[in-house]
Order: sequence, then C-alpha cells, then structure tokens
Amino acid sequence: MRVKILPYVMMVLALCVVLPAQAQKLFPGLGEQRVGISSFTFLKIGVGARSAALGESFIAMANDASALYWNPAGMVQINANDVLFGHTEWFADIKHEFAGAVVQLTSEDAVGLSVIALYTDDMPVTTTVMPTGTGEMFSFRDLAFGLSYSRRMTDQFSFGITARYVNERLAQLTMQNLLFDVGAYYLTGFSTARFAITVSNFGGTAKPSGSVNVFGVGTVDQFEEFSPPTMFRLGFAMDPILNETHRLTTSIQLNHPNDNAENLGLGVEYGWNNTVFLRVGYRVNVQEQRLPSFGVGARVPVELTVLTFDYGATDFGLLGMAHRFSLGISL
Repeated sequence: MRVKILPYVMMVLALCVVLPAQAQKLFPGLGEQRVGISSFTFLKIGVGARSAALGESFIAMANDASALYWNPAGMVQINANDVLFGHTEWFADIKHEFAGAVVQLTSEDAVGLSVIALYTDDMPVTTTVMPTGTGEMFSFRDLAFGLSYSRRMTDQFSFGITARYVNERLAQLTMQNLLFDVGAYYLTGFSTARFAITVSNFGGTAKPSGSVNVFGVGTVDQFEEFSPPTMFRLGFAMDPILNETHRLTTSIQLNHPNDNAENLGLGVEYGWNNTVFLRVGYRVNVQEQRLPSFGVGARVPVELTVLTFDYGATDFGLLGMAHRFSLGISL
C-alpha cells in the first residue's frame, strides 16, 4: 500500500514546490488586460474556512453546504441535511458573511438556499473642499440570494444549478442582476478520484441606477454597463490515503476568470479519525497571495447532529491576513 501511495504523494509535494517558481512560465500575463472590467466582484470572495485553507481548490471536494457557492452538483454528495455559517474578516474592516442550507429531498435530489453579504460600517462623506467630512454618512452593502438544485443522474455523475439574485448599494446608487451557476461532479471509478467542472456568475450586464453629485461636474445619473465576474473552474481530487483512522485528500483546480489572468489552486487536507483536520493550500499566479494558506477543523458529534468547526487563514501580502471561520451543522 505504501509503495503505491508514495509516488502520488511525492508528485503532489513536488507540484507545491515547483509550480510557484514556474508560475510566470505556465501562466503568462495574458489576462492582465481584463482586470477591472466586471461588477459584483464580491462574488469572487470564496466562502467557507475549509476551502480558503485549501487554496480555494474545492469544486471537486465540495461535500458540505459551501457547495452552494463552489459547485451545486456537490449537494447530493453530502448525504445529509446540512447547514453552514461562514464569517470572514476581510480587509479595511470589511465583513463577509455566508449562510447556506441543503436539504436532501430524496437519495437522488437535493435543494439549497444561500445568502452572501459584504458590508461595512457607515463611513463619513468627504469631498475635495471638505476632506475631513461633510457631516453626512454613507454605507456600502452587497447581497446575494441563491436557490440551488442538484440531481444524481447515475452512481458516478451528478449536476447542479443555482439561480442567484444579486444587489449592490453604494450611497444613493444601486445595481442588481440575476446570475446563474452550473456544475458537474463525476466519480471516475479509479480509486477515489473525482472530477468537477463549474461555470459561476453567468448572466447579462448591469449598470447602476440612481444619481450622485460629483464636485465640479454636477449630478451624474448615466453609467456604463459591466459584465458579472464569470468564472470557469476545472478541478480534480483524490484520496491517496484512506482508512478508518487516516485520510489524506489532495486537490488541484484550474480557474479561468473573465476579468483576470488564469490561476491554479492546490490543496492538501489530512483528517484523523474523521475528527481533526489539518489543511494547507496555495494559489499559483495570484500576485497578492505569495504564501500558502492554512487552516484547521474539528468534527464533533452532538446527540442527533454533527457540529463542524473550521478556521482558515490567507495572507494577501500588503493587504494583510484574511481570517475565515465556519460552523457547520449536519442533521
């Protein structure tokens, strides 16, 4: 058993070491001209502490309620009713929240609801002539409500779809849209290898409504339209070690955003006795993330439920650390 596993583990470790150094060769800056062309960019912030610790290489591992964000096809892989609450301490006192619930209708069908929010405390209004504040306050808030459905077509293949209403408010301006996620999950039949594909945040363009007073210009009420942050993901995961006591899961994921360069996510998760978990990940060709992400988790049975606690940390260089916390409840 060890002879068969060792080459695979060594290959994954080698990728974690070699790929960061070769990122510029593997992923030339062909997407830099696309930076800053999308709206609703809060949808690009991953949900769940577990996925964050794994370098967001998660669509082929999504077997909890965070599948509502990562891959709706993974909902039927949970095999239980599941609820997840996630909190992220983002930069500059910005808060990111997630709440999702998955209900298994049958052994073949599952539905889910999710809410994503990004917000700040009220901030003072400043102008060129009043840089210390006008005495007025303004707020910023993003919201997304998702309805998901997943079906297991065969023992190996499942698919899922999410319809998501998104709304953004900045002072007197608002913007809204209807976006869709689609995903597929496939068990290859070779050991525990699984393969996943997702397209997220697919939909039409949107533009702000309302008006704003611009110093030296006057009232502005006409704005450009912007595309949503559509993302194509391709992922693969496998458990090279799997027994009653130990489980080692490795994952790799290619990400193709419409508003940035392509990047690659790598993740490794070790679980002991299906109770304690250690995680590490790395994202290749993401300039602001040059150090590995990491995290821990615990799974605690309580009467008729199972509670899961997860923590993940990601270093964004000059921007600082992002800390994520998650609480899961399985029924």
